[in-house]
Amino acid sequence: MREDWNKEELGKICVVNMGQSPPSSTYNTDKKGLPFFQGKAEFTTLHPVVQKWCNKPKKTAEVDDILLSVRAPVGATNIANQKCAIGRGLAAITYTPYKYIFYYLKLIESKLDTQGTGTTFKAISGKVLKSQIVPLPPLPEQRAIVAKIEQLFSELDNGIANLKTAKDKLEIYRQAVLKKAFEGELTNTTDIEWVALGQVCNNVEYGTSSKSINEGLTPVLRMGNIQNGRLDWSDLKYSSDPEEIKKYSLREGDVLFNRTNSPEHVGKTAIYKGKRDAIFAGYLIRIHYKKNDVNGDYLNYFLNCHIARKHGNKVKSFGVNQSNINGTKLKKYPFPKTTLKEQAQIVKEIETRLSVCDNAIKNIDEALKKSEALRQSILKKAFEGKLLSDAELQACRQEPDWEPAEKLLERIRKEKK
Repeated sequence: MREDWNKEELGKICVVNMGQSPPSSTYNTDKKGLPFFQGKAEFTTLHPVVQKWCNKPKKTAEVDDILLSVRAPVGATNIANQKCAIGRGLAAITYTPYKYIFYYLKLIESKLDTQGTGTTFKAISGKVLKSQIVPLPPLPEQRAIVAKIEQLFSELDNGIANLKTAKDKLEIYRQAVLKKAFEGELTNTTDIEWVALGQVCNNVEYGTSSKSINEGLTPVLRMGNIQNGRLDWSDLKYSSDPEEIKKYSLREGDVLFNRTNSPEHVGKTAIYKGKRDAIFAGYLIRIHYKKNDVNGDYLNYFLNCHIARKHGNKVKSFGVNQSNINGTKLKKYPFPKTTLKEQAQIVKEIETRLSVCDNAIKNIDEALKKSEALRQSILKKAFEGKLLSDAELQACRQEPDWEPAEKLLERIRKEKK
């Protein structure tokens, strides 16, 4: 923070209005009363989405109030774009210029989350929220900081959009490679015979249904550990049950099929390469394919290709927010059978092409992570007084409402009283 800035507690420069939930009998979906928001679940990037209304609100927020989630999770923010009712999961914060405080709260979001307390879920009290220290420059400088943040964020968002577009194109290329591979075009294979997957498998096996633990002897691979045809070891649960470990222990070359997930992810498949000991959870299926008939990498690539995913979309069943493809349906999948030699050659051709694609996707993912870090860096510099140039600061001093931060703070205190 610069020496010519001041600082004060949030509650002494803003109006902080903690939400309160009215009786559930006052909620409705008939658009009677005010839009009613309860927490982060209704938030988007900027403004919350109305899902219900309330005809007898207890607490309200005005247009341009900052809505801050104070319960599970703590710290997320949106801006009210209309008068609305707020439940106890939110606080409404009033300040002008409101986006100055909005962006400051974005900067300290993770800090606020760590200050949440509670056993069932974390929450932050009004007292703790109001005690947050806010850096306070002169008003014209606050407006200039907001404008500079939004300019830089806009440029950053354009870059992110371009990265995501490039990634989407690479995903299309990946699927095109796999499609051609299993139609025989990459290797000029002419002896592909389409059979039911069950004809080249001895059996399919569901994983353990026992509850996994945060720490233990052996990792339990779950549906979230299957990413882009590979196993992701970054978020693991464990088992220490010797019988479970013995029964569900994975062997190098095992192909795992995700039988239950959200509709767009059910059917994801990965191959276990034996890097470390592991077992697999009940939402996954281990395919006991016939090693004399099937190359494991060939099977894995096929089940992740558009042909297999399209078939899966036809046969999957639907539940609440989830889809399912059971073992019986999996064994009826069409499978492009050819010789092991041809399968190995097809895998080689696929990997030659996809290695470049995968490296490019990896670089894009790293750039996207850096973009989010850059967003936080921009906010950090903004509220340390390091974002505006000398020329921009000089222009702020020419504004008719410029006054030293100390006088601004004194005026705010008088207005609050």
